[in-house]
Amino acid sequence: MNTRSGPIRGIVEGDLVVFKGVPYAAPPVGPLRWRPAQPHPGWSRTLDATAHGPSSPQAVREGDPVLGGHGFPPFDEDCLTLNVWTPGTDDVRRPVLVWIHGGAFISGSGAMPNYSGETFARNGDLVVVNLNYRLGPLGLLSFASDDGAEQGNVWLTDQLAALRWVQDNIAAFGGDPGNVTVAGQSAGALSTAALAGHGGDGRLFRRAILQSVPLAMLLATPAESLARTATYLEIVGAKDEDELRTAPWPRLVEATAELLTATMEWGHWAAPFMPVLDGSTASRQPVENLLDGPGADIDVLIGWTREETAFSFALNETYASTTKEQVLRRAQDTFGDGAAEAYAAYEAARPGAQPIDVLIDLNTDELFRKPTLAFAEARAARGRPVWAYEFDFPTPAHDGRLGAPHCLELPFMFDNFDSWSHAPFLAGMDTRIRDGLARTMHQAWISFIRTGDPNHPAMPHWDRYDEQSRTTMRFDAVTAAVSHLKPHRQKH
Repeated sequence: MNTRSGPIRGIVEGDLVVFKGVPYAAPPVGPLRWRPAQPHPGWSRTLDATAHGPSSPQAVREGDPVLGGHGFPPFDEDCLTLNVWTPGTDDVRRPVLVWIHGGAFISGSGAMPNYSGETFARNGDLVVVNLNYRLGPLGLLSFASDDGAEQGNVWLTDQLAALRWVQDNIAAFGGDPGNVTVAGQSAGALSTAALAGHGGDGRLFRRAILQSVPLAMLLATPAESLARTATYLEIVGAKDEDELRTAPWPRLVEATAELLTATMEWGHWAAPFMPVLDGSTASRQPVENLLDGPGADIDVLIGWTREETAFSFALNETYASTTKEQVLRRAQDTFGDGAAEAYAAYEAARPGAQPIDVLIDLNTDELFRKPTLAFAEARAARGRPVWAYEFDFPTPAHDGRLGAPHCLELPFMFDNFDSWSHAPFLAGMDTRIRDGLARTMHQAWISFIRTGDPNHPAMPHWDRYDEQSRTTMRFDAVTAAVSHLKPHRQKH
C-alpha cells in the first residue's frame, strides 16, 4: 500500500493487518540531533514494514520488581517510527486510537509487546497507532539559541509529527482522520495534554484519555531547564552543546542515572528530565490546553490508581525503614506548619498505616489524585465533557505492599495479560476476577474511543463528572460509580 512518503508492505497477523517501523519523520541524527522533527524525505522502493524500528536510546533496568525486564532493544537515534494495527486497509473509516507510552520521558517504546494495538483493533474495530519519540537527554535537553530564545521539547515535535502523519495517511489504513483519540499514561498522558495545545487550522484529535497524569509536575521554566542542562554538561564532562552534539549516544544516556541522583530529593517522585515551558512548542502548562486553551472542546477521560506512588516507594530499599520523623519533614514541603495534622489524617484514613504508607498516600494525592479531581471540577464548571475514574484493584504481589500502583491499570485497559507475563506486580491475582475487570475496562475505553462516552451494557452507568454529583467510576473487584469524592484523602 502507499503512504505519502512511499509504498510499504506490512504483515497479516490473524485477522489484522500490521505495519511496523514506519518512519514518520526524518532520522534525528547528525545535524538534526536536538532539532525539531523534520519531514521524512521519502522512499521509492517498497519499505518492509514487518518489524519494529529501533527504540529511542535509554538505560535498561532488568529485574525490576514491579514491571520486570522490558527486552525491547535495539536502541538507536534513528528511532522516529510508528506501528499500525488495522482490521482492514479499506475505506471503512474506523475510529483511530493513538497510544503514547509513558516512562518518565526516559524509557519506553512502541515496540513493547504490552503496548501492542491488537486487542483494541480486534475487539473495537479500531485502527491503532503507537510510536517512538526521543527520550532522556536526546529528547528533553534544552539549549539557548544564538538569539537567546529557548530551544527545547523536541520530543513534543516528534509526537506532533506523528499526529500529522496520522492525519495525512490513516485513511489508507481504514481509519478516520476526523475521529482520532490520543491516549497515554504517565508521561504519555502529560504528552497528550501538551499535544492538545496544537493543531493549527485543524484539530489533530477529538478525544483524550489521560491515565495517571502527574498534573502537579509543572513544566520547567526556561531558567530551570537551562540550569538542569548545565548540571548535565558537568556530569558528562562536556563544555557546551557543540561537544555534546558529537558525543556518542551511549555516553549521553549513561549520564541520566547520575543526573537523577544529583537532582532527587528524599520522599519526592523524581524525574531527571522535564519538558520546558519554552513559549513556542509549549506556551502554557499542559492542563490549561484542556481547560481554556485550544483543546477545551476535546472529550476527556481521566483517572488515577489508588496507590500511584507505591510504584516508586513501596519496594525501594531507600525507603524500607522510613520513619515518622522523615515523613513529617517531607510533609512540611507540602503542608508547612500543618504537617503533623496532615500526617494524622492520612494515618487515620488507612487503618494500620505505617510511615511508608503515609508517604505513598501523600505523594499520590499531591501528584495525581488531588490535581486530577481539581481538573475534573474545572472542566465541569465550564460545561466541558469529562469522565473520571479511580483504579482500586490491589495486587497481591509482594505481600500486598503495592496496593494499586502506577501502571497496574495498563494490562486491564489493554486486556492483554499474556503480554505482561514478565511483570512481577501481576503475580497471584485471581484470574476470574482479573479478567472480568479487564473486560469491563477495555470495553469502556473502546466505547469512549468510538463514541465519546465510556458507557456499555456490562458495567454500571458512568455519568459525566459534574459539579452536583461529582461521579467517579471506581474500578475494583466490584466496579461501582461513587459520588462526591473529596479533593484529597486527608480530613479537615
